[in-house]
Amino acid sequence: MEWFTEHSPLTISSWIERYPSYLAPEVIAQGIVKPSDHTQCEKPLPSGPKSDVWSIGIILFELCVGRKLFQTLEIDQRLKQILTLGCVDDIVTVLAEEHGCLDVIKALPENVMSLLKKCLTFQPSKRPTPDELLCDSIFSEVSSFYEPFHKAASLFSSSLRCANLTLPEDISQLCKDEDCDYLAERSIEEVYHLWCLAGGDLEKELVNKEIIRSKPPICTLPNFLLEDGESFGQGRDRSSLLDDTTVTLSLYQLRNRLKDVGGEAFYPLLEDDQSNLPHSNSNNELSAAANLPLIIRERDTEYQLNRIILFDRLLKAYPYKKNQIWKEARVDIPPLLRGLTWAALLGVEGAIQARYDAVDKDTPIPTDRQIEVDIPRCHQYDELLSSPEGHAKFRRVLKAWVVSHPDLVYWQGLDSLCAPFLYLNFNSEALAYACMSAFIPKYLYNFFLKDNSHVIQEYLTVFSQMIAFHDPELSNHLNEIGFIPDLYAIPWFLTMFTHVFPLHKIFHLWDTLLLGNSSFPFCIGVAILQQLRDRLLANGFNECILLFSDLPEIDIERCVRESINLFCWTPKSATYRQYAQPPKQANESNGTRGSMSCFSAEYQDTPKSDLSRDPIKLDDLKAEVSPRISAEDLIDLCELTGPSHFKTPTKKAKSSKPKLLVVDIRNSEDFNRGHISGSINISFGLAFATEGQLVQCPATATLQSFKGRVVVIVGHVVKNTAAFAAHLVKNKYPRVCILDGGINKIKPTGLLTVPSPQI
Repeated sequence: MEWFTEHSPLTISSWIERYPSYLAPEVIAQGIVKPSDHTQCEKPLPSGPKSDVWSIGIILFELCVGRKLFQTLEIDQRLKQILTLGCVDDIVTVLAEEHGCLDVIKALPENVMSLLKKCLTFQPSKRPTPDELLCDSIFSEVSSFYEPFHKAASLFSSSLRCANLTLPEDISQLCKDEDCDYLAERSIEEVYHLWCLAGGDLEKELVNKEIIRSKPPICTLPNFLLEDGESFGQGRDRSSLLDDTTVTLSLYQLRNRLKDVGGEAFYPLLEDDQSNLPHSNSNNELSAAANLPLIIRERDTEYQLNRIILFDRLLKAYPYKKNQIWKEARVDIPPLLRGLTWAALLGVEGAIQARYDAVDKDTPIPTDRQIEVDIPRCHQYDELLSSPEGHAKFRRVLKAWVVSHPDLVYWQGLDSLCAPFLYLNFNSEALAYACMSAFIPKYLYNFFLKDNSHVIQEYLTVFSQMIAFHDPELSNHLNEIGFIPDLYAIPWFLTMFTHVFPLHKIFHLWDTLLLGNSSFPFCIGVAILQQLRDRLLANGFNECILLFSDLPEIDIERCVRESINLFCWTPKSATYRQYAQPPKQANESNGTRGSMSCFSAEYQDTPKSDLSRDPIKLDDLKAEVSPRISAEDLIDLCELTGPSHFKTPTKKAKSSKPKLLVVDIRNSEDFNRGHISGSINISFGLAFATEGQLVQCPATATLQSFKGRVVVIVGHVVKNTAAFAAHLVKNKYPRVCILDGGINKIKPTGLLTVPSPQI
């Protein structure tokens, strides 16, 4: 009965045909739901635990009197009689009189009669729940034999998951039993996933057992079809009826595949040195698999077993093992645990189910119509998301987000953004909602304001500067033909590429995206353009428009690799946005910026300082071809150190960062009064010929030798530094940027150096 109450309307109709006598009145009152009536998915069915209590009451009644109820009546009469029971005071007595077994009922013990009356309470609101029913005195003698059910602590909660954990006195004996069936200790989801990877085919198994039967398409046509689409004459297909056949899937192939895996693989030690662990016979194969392409690793049974067990252990220790989850996620994320791992990377914590349940998802709102229009078009190639149940879940999650964010509005594309989270957490809407609510502020802060034009325009301008920074030749061509990011990149960033890529590519892309900060999408965008580089350079405006109207096939693995490389080459402040999410306060940030990896959770949250970038007007930002970097970044990249009162900075002995060249475009007199150590001086007025080429001199020769590395333009006047950088971009110099605030931003630091006088 519990199985029945959780299933679809289609199952209810087939249940009525088989066992109508056991249906609760509220279920019968709902009526039979047609499979084609998708609108019913929005309405919660009345069946539930209390409906099961009624069904149990009917079964107990039949057991007590030794006969089945309503057997002499037709189905419609049975249903009608059950509904009329609401008009009587004592349902148990009335049923006994109608079936001629009143004497048997009267002879029952008082506690049994009391239990029957509780179960057969007509109004669901007055009927007890299963928990309340178990508290009845009739169960007092047997309740002591059963341990009370304790709901397992959820992953994202603060309750202890190891409160009742018991371990052997000698931990080393845990894996000594050679006959132990370690696979049997894993969850059914894990075993089934591994079974499929080892060659298991569920559809083939069901066909062999004749659970699935092929039917010629001609036999599925109705005999009579009305104008409104209703059909008659075709018999009920067997696949639409309840089938309680049990099929046992053989694990022989999976066990054979994992025969060389030792017991220690099922209990990875997270704290000890991994090199001290005993090795299985297949360790060499496992090491080789780790170097294979990601798509092959995801299909390797043994490799996935090790990754799944490791991530399962780490996730159960979340948030205490958050840093190690980040570390392992950089290697790869097992597809089976991708949804939970993403949630951990996004910092989801707390009572997510309670928060989701508290959101009103039923009251009509103006956005409902737009959501209804968008959902059927969202990833409609996917059977799961395009199903009626998928659409219903889409509506609830999207509506919950809109209702819980009153300062934001629903924009087209939000459904695409929701799709990966819903797909991975299809059976946990609360987790899908929590992930989406954490993802949007991190990567799409204020993108969904009612008036988001200033946010979008700033984002696209920074993206345009990133193209010029990494690929000046492509930037020059696109600007010449007028093919600006506004024409193609808005759907990219508004949906974080979910509108342009299928889900299987999004999964691999977002595995890396979630490890980067809010500027990482810029690098993905540039990486996509670089894959299309040759075609873009060879075509004009119209051809480029056509190219992006139907985006060619993109190698997502190459895109990920190149975007990581671009990200590592990009100074953090080069992607500064005034309307991005504010950073955490200094007392909330862990560690100093110098010790952080640019590919870490904390890097984007570094606090603002006096040497950070200052906001500028959008028009001024658009006028600059190259990005600005902060004085803080310049000092960090040049590795300038030393007390602020010293005029001569010291250099670190060993540099691990890309070599950087500072070009000071002030006149020689100002340069000699004080400049950044290691910088070269190319005066702005003497640098370029009338045709725009660099004038040859020792300093420009040094600049040419640094082509391909980061070049920072420093000066007094902002317009001159921007113009100098623009000239270099025209000359196809990559990685050119401007120092925000100019030389005056460096002067208070005491890091300027004065050359020794020539004697």
